[in-house]
Amino acid sequence: MTGSAQADGRDASDRTAGRSADPDRSPVANADVCVVGAGPAGTLVADRLAGRDHEVVVLDAGPRFDETERVERMEKAIRPAFSRPDVWDVGGDRDAYESVGDRHYPLNRTRVKGIGGSTLHWQGMVMRLHEADFASASERGVGANWPIEYSDLRPYYAEAETGIGVAGADDNPFAPPREEPFPMPAFPPSYSDSLFAEACEALEISMHSVPNARNSEGYDGRSACQGYGSCRPVCPSGAKYDGSVHAETAAAKGATVIDRAPVQRLEHTTDRIEAAVFATPDGTEHRQEAETFVVAAGGVETPRLLLLSDSEHYPDGLANSSGAVGRYFMDHVFAGAGGVLEEPTRQNHVGFLTSESHQFYDEADERIAPFKLEFFNFAGPSPVGIALTGEDWGDDLLERIRAEYGNHVTVGALVETLPQAENRVALHPDRTDDHGNPVPEIHWSIDDRAKRTIERANEVQHEILDELGASERWTQGVEGTVPTNHHMGTTRMGSDPSASVVNSSLRTHDLENCWIASSSVFPTAGAMNPTLTIGALALKAADHVDAAL
Repeated sequence: MTGSAQADGRDASDRTAGRSADPDRSPVANADVCVVGAGPAGTLVADRLAGRDHEVVVLDAGPRFDETERVERMEKAIRPAFSRPDVWDVGGDRDAYESVGDRHYPLNRTRVKGIGGSTLHWQGMVMRLHEADFASASERGVGANWPIEYSDLRPYYAEAETGIGVAGADDNPFAPPREEPFPMPAFPPSYSDSLFAEACEALEISMHSVPNARNSEGYDGRSACQGYGSCRPVCPSGAKYDGSVHAETAAAKGATVIDRAPVQRLEHTTDRIEAAVFATPDGTEHRQEAETFVVAAGGVETPRLLLLSDSEHYPDGLANSSGAVGRYFMDHVFAGAGGVLEEPTRQNHVGFLTSESHQFYDEADERIAPFKLEFFNFAGPSPVGIALTGEDWGDDLLERIRAEYGNHVTVGALVETLPQAENRVALHPDRTDDHGNPVPEIHWSIDDRAKRTIERANEVQHEILDELGASERWTQGVEGTVPTNHHMGTTRMGSDPSASVVNSSLRTHDLENCWIASSSVFPTAGAMNPTLTIGALALKAADHVDAAL
């Protein structure tokens, strides 16, 4: 355990790929830990273990994006001609997939491949799960109980908030208990929040601040928010946290981060992984050996890699003696309603949410799922969007922008879906990626409880819009709902090896040196954005790996 990246005699600066024209992507000798995936989970694991003097190597399928190109990516993001995957170069044979089942799942709109992972395009909302989310079967009569409780994760939540950098306030009466303040003060409520506040007060709906993973003041060497307003899909200033932050700190502590190195399979014996076989852009395959392995490739690529690593020992896929690998795929679903007011609402000045409501969350039972309300600051078209979608110029264009911009309102909701075995990530029987591996095949449907909850959320949203006097109304209900980019559940955590993939230590039941750090271990989804819980679980997994080395 040297804690440096020079064990094979190469210079550390050459080994952190992406910083030179021809970076060294060869395996690291005598590695203690091999982490697969450089999103927030993988980089938090790498940062913690490198800081404890372990030799760590991180392999990621995507590139290390140049930070100096973020303004250019922002300019692309605000142009209607480009979709979200275009901004982060997602698509093509590398990212091919198939969606089957009741609902189409737009996988490439929901992920980014590269150093930082999907936090490169996330909204940055970081709430803790509620205590009842850990005991859904007992408390709500549906779903599954986690093998850990909120109290087990509570100290890791605090560490994740400090590591990520969270701006928040202790003004949410429905939040789970906490002792320590947030690292930074919350962002103030927006102007449109004040309009919603009047309506919600009349309806006795409580509003409160949103914990945000973006700097309300300078923090950890990164600037305060500069107000670009393009947070999703790209923050040009770096004020919004993404996983590249901990990729850099892990590298500074001696970890080796290798980009454009998709892992093809995990070589193993009956009870241990021996090597991660990865490819490099020149077409060469390498074997990265290590004492331990942490798979942190997200809720889709994690089960896919395990399924691709089938063998004589594990004909149904690695770590899959339970048959649960790939199954119980979950995402939150969206319910929304909006309209137009006869007054300015000042939309799109703020690119993120500053207020929400968890008031209805803990009313969940077997019929109605937990959901939270979100008060948008970017309802309706932006001035740039209007200007780039018409053919008029000069005074005509200015008149149209004035007529169409700035008086919209939207109330959204995030809704839990249930873990269902038939919702799953499988390997497509025929279609392959650029390396000849079967692409992921997503089976996705929405359960009746979630559908009822979307309707309930729409009822509440309509009451708020009625109170506001909104006209030109629209509703995104059961038929129009979409996933919210949160992949969960495909390597679920549990105490019973016959029904789950990892135990309460995040180690696989089948393999003694393989841990999983990902939302893929969530037994239930809750209705909170998952990344803070991903970070807390990653730090917990790192502690267990550290203890095992």
